[in-house]
Amino acid sequence: MRERLRLAPEKLTSPCLLSTFDFETTAELRPLEGIIGQNRAVEALTFGLKVRKKGYNIYIAGLSGTGRSSYANSIGKTFAKEMRAPNDWAYVYNFKSPDRPKALAMEAGTGKQFEKDIENMIDQLKQKIPLAFEGTEYETKRNAIYRRFQDENQKIVEELNKISKEYGFIFKDSEQGLMTVPLKEGRPMSQEEYESLAHEEIEALQKKSSQLNIETMSILTQIKAQEEKLRKVLKELDEEIGYKVVNHLINKLLKRYSDKDKIKAYLNDIEENIVEHIERFKTDEKDDHKNPNNRLLMGAPKNDDAFFNRYKVNLFVDNNECTCGPIVNETNPTFSNLLGTIEYRNEMGVLKTDFTQIKQGSLHMANGGFLILDAKEILSQPFGWETLKRALKTGEINIENLNKQMGYVVTSTLKPEPIPLELKVILIGDLNSYYLLYQLDEDFKKLFKIMADFDVEMPRNQDHIKRMGQFIATHCKKEGLKDFHKTAVARIIEYSSRLADHQEKLSARFNQIVEILYEADLWATESNQDIVLKEHVEKAIQMKVYRNNKYEEKLNEMFEERSLLLDVSGKKIGQINGLVVMGTGEYQFGKPSRITVSTYKGKSGIINIEREVKKSGSIHDKGVLILSGYLGYKYAQRKRLSLSVSISFEQNYSMIDGDSASSTELYAILSSIAEVPIKQNLAVTGSINQKGEIQPIGGINEKIEGFFDICKLKGLTGDQGVIMPQQNVTNLMLKEEVIQAVKEEQFHIYSICHVDEGIQLLTDFSIEEIDKRMMKKLDSVEEETEN
Repeated sequence: MRERLRLAPEKLTSPCLLSTFDFETTAELRPLEGIIGQNRAVEALTFGLKVRKKGYNIYIAGLSGTGRSSYANSIGKTFAKEMRAPNDWAYVYNFKSPDRPKALAMEAGTGKQFEKDIENMIDQLKQKIPLAFEGTEYETKRNAIYRRFQDENQKIVEELNKISKEYGFIFKDSEQGLMTVPLKEGRPMSQEEYESLAHEEIEALQKKSSQLNIETMSILTQIKAQEEKLRKVLKELDEEIGYKVVNHLINKLLKRYSDKDKIKAYLNDIEENIVEHIERFKTDEKDDHKNPNNRLLMGAPKNDDAFFNRYKVNLFVDNNECTCGPIVNETNPTFSNLLGTIEYRNEMGVLKTDFTQIKQGSLHMANGGFLILDAKEILSQPFGWETLKRALKTGEINIENLNKQMGYVVTSTLKPEPIPLELKVILIGDLNSYYLLYQLDEDFKKLFKIMADFDVEMPRNQDHIKRMGQFIATHCKKEGLKDFHKTAVARIIEYSSRLADHQEKLSARFNQIVEILYEADLWATESNQDIVLKEHVEKAIQMKVYRNNKYEEKLNEMFEERSLLLDVSGKKIGQINGLVVMGTGEYQFGKPSRITVSTYKGKSGIINIEREVKKSGSIHDKGVLILSGYLGYKYAQRKRLSLSVSISFEQNYSMIDGDSASSTELYAILSSIAEVPIKQNLAVTGSINQKGEIQPIGGINEKIEGFFDICKLKGLTGDQGVIMPQQNVTNLMLKEEVIQAVKEEQFHIYSICHVDEGIQLLTDFSIEEIDKRMMKKLDSVEEETEN
């Protein structure tokens, strides 16, 4: 039986044959197109990108390093090339509601010209309007208006003075308007003369003045009405002159943008607003610099930048250099980075803003194309996920500041017009995040209807091996690496199978392959080689292990010093060598662990010491409970088990989980009850079910190599080895040192399908003899219990 179960050396790995390749170095290979071994994900992603309907956003699931991000960008660019460049977008002043800036759309690349057109128009108006008011036409009309009003006013003033003289007064202009001045000998009384009058005389004059004001009130009102009418007529004249200048320039732009209704409406609003505020343009800026008081003397407000900001164009999204659909990677999807923001400026301690302070977000940049996001990043940002969902659901981008979401109040704010949103979001994350979102977020399943699942492995077939060579060639050319010899490529294929833990599969964790390419290239350089050989790849793999295996070496030292107790020779009852996998970051290694079992009379059943001290996980606890099922199935059909069994992983001070030691624990239990010793030169791994069948486990390569290293450390005897599940044979990709030891019969690996095979290998007792001893012991315990 031993020979039947022993694995031949050729079963321990799957070498990549050089006859597979039709090249000497990767320099002969064409660059790789697409991605390797992800057909299902590629088809899903392609389908999702083709569907241009709401809700067909894409979630790419898989582990990092499988090419998710790079391929999403690659295929996104391919689809983007077939799309037209999206519109430019500009925010402009809303003359009717200044706190609600208007959004204007125009063809890609025309936004800059529109911005320049408006800027040039305003600059021309600042020059042409002052010139228009210096012309003879304006001066003639203005003088005519003044003369007409002067004539009308003269009649009113004459009538006013006629009445006032009857009271001994005359009306005189002052800064406060018309005021009454007493007469003396037919002339206006001076201030000194007025002050020299007696108190009674002054009171009499004041009384007369009041009576005069009452009598002439209607005439004074008529004068004020005339003044108001004059101002209105003069303003209408200014607007008439200004309109001719403004309308001429506006009409040019109206023709240029005749097919843009919103732009035409905006131009009409500008025209109306400039004409309404024509006094702002009447004086040339050059004259203002020469005489800063010029405008004040003319009664017009100062020509400051704050006013003229309203005529600016905030070119919010400029696709001038864009020739196709955009593809945007947002690595920091915060609320503001996604949605854009409204910035503020400090004016005399007060925060103020206007439409020129509106800044774009990645949603605007990706509008009309693709936005690629990391699921973990956006879910970890406050309001980020909700912001993205709201934009996708409403189909528009509403810019607002985070303080509004948080309930803070600012002195002034804006509510810009929403911009229509038409893009496809590609969300990249792991499967756990996908399942959580699908189950807990009702919106997610409506918004992300396509899931592209990137696998971590692929079949090791001829096509994938060939494409792996092209992958290596592509990276060599892209990163300036040396070309790889076919022996080096073959070693990388074997390394990829080791990463996949399968003889018939390759790993899709391409980032780990790329690391070896970089490092092997360096070792080739260190060796003054022009091409990368197998030995350089081997060196890169070994040094990668060396940089990460300090903890493993420390444990091996402890085994060598017997700080960690482990026997690799002899026989012991109730004691067996189990195998566990440990890890430090990405590096994983196997370690043997002594498992002991004590059996005694009682009714407690199997006591898992690790569970009692809360050092075991649920899967390990399940494995221990399965042992009870097997023992009951095999040995308690007629009588109950009146035994207590305690199991312990000796010198274990960390958490244990998984059921890969369940067969190992069972062998130790059988040994303890049947009182048959177990060989310590063998280590065991494998899960069992309640029928005693051995089930596959993970980490088989690390476990075998871990026990081999300890045996080598303590001295190989020629009878040491590992018992493993038969189903895991296809997972074997062992290092060359172990394979060589097996060839030389210094180390042995046995594959089994049932517990019966394992216990016979461990004890050299037949299963019939072990069952006989088991029943004898259980019967004796039962009899003692009854007595």
